[in-house]
Amino acid sequence: MSRFHTQELLRGLIDPLLLFLIDIASLPVYGYQLLKEIEERSQGYFRLSGSTVYSALRRLEKEGLVLSCWQKAARKQKRRCYEITEEGRRRLTGGVDGWQRFSNAADSVIKGGISGS
Repeated sequence: MSRFHTQELLRGLIDPLLLFLIDIASLPVYGYQLLKEIEERSQGYFRLSGSTVYSALRRLEKEGLVLSCWQKAARKQKRRCYEITEEGRRRLTGGVDGWQRFSNAADSVIKGGISGS
């Protein structure tokens, strides 16, 4: 599959992936940490740009699905950290269920082969 097709498929998954990772974190997480976690968990298959992740996080915050706050980092620097809201958890549950149905249906088509040939 070409990189373009992968990016197009991933576009609809970024929000649920971010919500999932924020939800399972025991502490607030920051954007770069999420970017690296997605890359690591996908064994390098998903390599997102910082702008993609931060744009998605801003969108999720605007929709009330995550909250952000500034936390101190090393040497008086601050970084924005994210936590999921209850609405975010509800959306995540629906998103995971929807993805599972989508994935199963696509898998059925592919594994079912092409009939009528």
